[in-house]
Amino acid sequence: MSAEALVATRAAGLAQLQAVLPRLGRAYAAGRNLDHGPGRPQAVSGLSPWIRRRLVTEEEVARAAVAAHGGAADKFVEEVIWRGYFKGWLERRPQVWSNYLRGRDADLERLARDAKLQARVAAAEAGRTGLACFDAFAQELVATGTLHNHARMWFASLWIFTLGLPWRLGADFFLRHLLDGDPASNTLGWRWVAGLHTRGKVYAATAANIAQYSGGRFAPRPEDIVTPAHGLEAEEPGGWPALQPLRALIAPQRDVPSLWLITEEDCGLTGLFPDSFAWRGAATLSASQLRSPRPVASRVATFEAAALRDAATRTGFPATELTANDPAALVACARDAGATQIVTAEVPQGPLRDWLTAAAPALAAAGITLAEWRRPWDATLWPFATAGFFKVRERIPRLLAEMRVA
Repeated sequence: MSAEALVATRAAGLAQLQAVLPRLGRAYAAGRNLDHGPGRPQAVSGLSPWIRRRLVTEEEVARAAVAAHGGAADKFVEEVIWRGYFKGWLERRPQVWSNYLRGRDADLERLARDAKLQARVAAAEAGRTGLACFDAFAQELVATGTLHNHARMWFASLWIFTLGLPWRLGADFFLRHLLDGDPASNTLGWRWVAGLHTRGKVYAATAANIAQYSGGRFAPRPEDIVTPAHGLEAEEPGGWPALQPLRALIAPQRDVPSLWLITEEDCGLTGLFPDSFAWRGAATLSASQLRSPRPVASRVATFEAAALRDAATRTGFPATELTANDPAALVACARDAGATQIVTAEVPQGPLRDWLTAAAPALAAAGITLAEWRRPWDATLWPFATAGFFKVRERIPRLLAEMRVA
């Protein structure tokens, strides 16, 4: 499906699931690493923009794949669980997100005063480095808002080790342009490539791998690609940051006058909150602009806005459209609705979580409680996202059984 054909509605996401369902078994496992290029058939599902906003949920796609293919869907289900693993890992180590922001802002300050770095970053983002594969990936990302997962890994490796650019600026570039840009998957994916997530291991792009899995579209020379002797472990001596307990949520109270707040973190609404809540209205909160101090692609903001509108329509309430700028607007919306409780699906680590944390004093001063609900999928998976993915992978059959997927 072309980027132009992506429609940010639950109906479109479900249609995409039905379209790709026949190939989520052995065909996915065999071909998922092949990137044939934009506009050409791929073995991957193309579901991630909808899953990112939970217009279609991880549980739904995993259940559908298992029902259609049984054990042959294991690789697809594993990739779906990777997304939850990364979210849970960042929830258990929120300081990694804070450290990323501090490092990114320091890199942006350096960028502002270093003309040579500006030129190098600008060339990389525009796809003008002279390295044909990298340039094609950069141009595809900017033009479509999408990029094959294997190409993302190649791109990150080339950005860090061959071009020698700050990894956080690359992660910021992705987050500003990817329709499925997710703070956890994006940050930890770049850290994994850089050797910061799994210590002692980096993802090193090679000329042979790119040639093979791009279907021969590219044939870089081995000497054009740097093979790193080690990762960036020196940035964070001492290993992984300390593990923390999952954030305690304020549980929604059914008998309290409530405003239903919809964010791009969960537009699915499937089974979220019962009708017995004392609803007084609904609001959507757009937050694309929080992804970066630099301009965020209009394609991302447009997709988010459409997803929020679709979700609001399915609440059955007229919804006020808000933007995550001044918290006073959120306070006023709740007050106008006669609500003393704002209820939303859990907002995990990322820019919107930071904004809501900063808005908490204004809400509290107005006598408004922000209550969140954690989906069972996350509640089941996140407690095990404490170390490497292997700890989660070996529990997948049990986790699927607990989540009634298999």
